[in-house]
Parts: sequence; C-alpha cells; structure tokens
Amino acid sequence: MKIAFPNDNGRINQHFGQSREFAVLEVENLRVISHKIVSAESLRHNHQGLADLLAGEKVEAVVVGGIGPYALEALEEKGLKVITGASGDIRDAAERYARGELVSRGAVCGHHHHGHGDGYRQGDCGHHHGRHRC
Repeated sequence: MKIAFPNDNGRINQHFGQSREFAVLEVENLRVISHKIVSAESLRHNHQGLADLLAGEKVEAVVVGGIGPYALEALEEKGLKVITGASGDIRDAAERYARGELVSRGAVCGHHHHGHGDGYRQGDCGHHHGRHRC
C-alpha cells in the first residue's frame, strides 16, 4: 500500500496546503519498503492539483496534520482515505497506519486562506484542535 504525507524534513507538515513536497511511502508486511519525495512546489493551495498529484502516485491514503475542508473534499473525491490530526516522524506514522493505529482526530481548518495576507502565519490558522494547530 502507498501512503502520502505532507513532508517537512521527515516529519508530517501540519499544514497540508503549504507543503512544498510529499513523501510517498510504500508499506508491505507492516514495514516501509520504499520512500519517494514528490515535489508540490507549484501546487501549494491548489486543492485539485494536489489531489491529482497524489492520485497519480497511486496512493491509497494521505496522512496529514491539519487540512482545510476544500482540500479534504478534493482528496476524498479521488477516492483517497484521509487521516487527519497526525504528527511526528513520517516513517513511524506509515508503520503505525499499516498496523491500524492511526485514526482521524478531526483536525480540519474551518476557513480558507488564499494569499495569507490576513495575519495568517504558517502553522496557525487560529483554530486549535487539541494539541494540533492547522
């Protein structure tokens, strides 16, 4: 199975739409057997483009920290399973997902930030979900 993660130096980027790249890990027999980095530099905040990119990589699931409702909808429309509210090391999260230990924690940002000229800072959408920040 292939799983995609918004990548931030080997950790899950907490803001899906700001991700410059995604890690695509293939897991077999509960172990990571391959790891590929896919650039998304030109697709930041392009929900449909990101969904198309990940679907084109033949991923089955996307594990994220925070994600906006439009990005979530675009991924789900492609048939991708989305796990929200995850954090930490990507390789560890991939193996936890394969073992069935990751469940969505409802980390969906309730509003949208095109341009981010409204005082938005990366990593803080103003909505706090437990320990998660969008």
